[in-house]
Amino acid sequence: MNYDVIIVGAGPCGIFTALELKKNSPNKSILILEKGNSIKKRVCPKRKTGNCINCKPCNITTGFAGAGAYSDGKLSLSPDVGGNLPEFLGYEQTQKLIDYVDKIYIDFGADKKIYGIDKEKEIHEIRKKAIRSNLKLVECPIRHMGTEEGYAIYAKIEDHLENIGIDLSFRNPVKDIILDENKHIKGVVADKEYYSDTVVMSVGREGSDWLRNLCLKHNIDTETGDVDIGVRVETRNEVMEELNEAMYESKLIYYAPTFDDKVRTFCANPGGEVSTEYYEGNLAVVNGHSYKSENLKSNNTNFALLVTKHFTKPFNSPIEYGMHIAKLGNMLSGNKVLVQRYGDYKHGRRTTEERLYRNNIIPTLKDAVPGDLSLVLPHRIMKSIDDMIIALDNVAPGLASDETLLYGVEVKFYSNKVTINKDFKTNIDGLYVGGDGAGITRGLMQASVNGVVLGRILSK
Repeated sequence: MNYDVIIVGAGPCGIFTALELKKNSPNKSILILEKGNSIKKRVCPKRKTGNCINCKPCNITTGFAGAGAYSDGKLSLSPDVGGNLPEFLGYEQTQKLIDYVDKIYIDFGADKKIYGIDKEKEIHEIRKKAIRSNLKLVECPIRHMGTEEGYAIYAKIEDHLENIGIDLSFRNPVKDIILDENKHIKGVVADKEYYSDTVVMSVGREGSDWLRNLCLKHNIDTETGDVDIGVRVETRNEVMEELNEAMYESKLIYYAPTFDDKVRTFCANPGGEVSTEYYEGNLAVVNGHSYKSENLKSNNTNFALLVTKHFTKPFNSPIEYGMHIAKLGNMLSGNKVLVQRYGDYKHGRRTTEERLYRNNIIPTLKDAVPGDLSLVLPHRIMKSIDDMIIALDNVAPGLASDETLLYGVEVKFYSNKVTINKDFKTNIDGLYVGGDGAGITRGLMQASVNGVVLGRILSK
């Protein structure tokens, strides 16, 4: 089985690599190998029954379109958000490519409405409150596809890839790469051997640990990236109303006074639901999503608070560190997500079922286990999150209420940074990387842009 290009991973980076490559070089043969299912078969039973049946592979974190297909489907339209591409491409070029990719999403059915550009007066007031609390407001226009609409959009894209002659192989995880005696790429090993002198690794967050182990095995150069660990916060829509209506997703950065750690909001979901993601080894971590339809929206808003830590030598295992903390949470909860009332955290006690359900805020993650996050997260991380909540309360009064819910653990597995040149090429000849799993991007838009750049490079 010989191909001009093999792409490992059918997330946004892999998808847009194939789209752009086929557009510029229609005669090239392209194969995409994906661990998970086709978008049409990505059905999570828990969304209907409330019970996880441990699908293998997990239909939330794997499959066509990656974890993004089951997220809120937000496209961040600024180079300031979602990854490190401006470091490689420059700010202006990154913006041009974001505009280019955004148009493709619109052509496939994305809503044309953009949040965060038509509420100047309201955003001015939010910015003023943020400045007074030493918070930095990152202004980023947002196009919201929504969980269910994003699914439909990616279904159209999958059909289009098949129609233009790209081979898609699902439930077919790659086990290894094939190198010749000169350490040049020759293909990959999945259900069988597939051969190509050009391979793109775009495995996303779910495959980040697998990619790191592959790098160790074949001496592919890497560097230690930052570790993002924290909680998902859930509060009533009324508390976040001003921010939600003005910006849809408010992105705020804070340097917590106690330890000077960077804390940021991430992936806000107005009217959304808290969800569980399962990674390799049945590791449960928390996430969130929101539907586009008003009929499917909840009374709550959820968002992540992530503490960014950069470690120095000899530390070189950021993914294992994040997994270790997540495993502690799983140990206490029976492989589920822990939830704690903010008031219980402040008083140094675990949350009980009785205190949880007398709240105004009813948890949207129904199988979350009441517990004590301070038994899981390091004191430094919990204290930085606490500092951030107190600061955010000045922008969204009521957030520091005893009833606010904290779910844990939320970990972002994009801290394995593969060393690349300006063409996203590794030290292995013919092997390219892109997307979240390689530590280059952190979201749908920049991962998609990364794919476009790779597609253009490989079509030369």
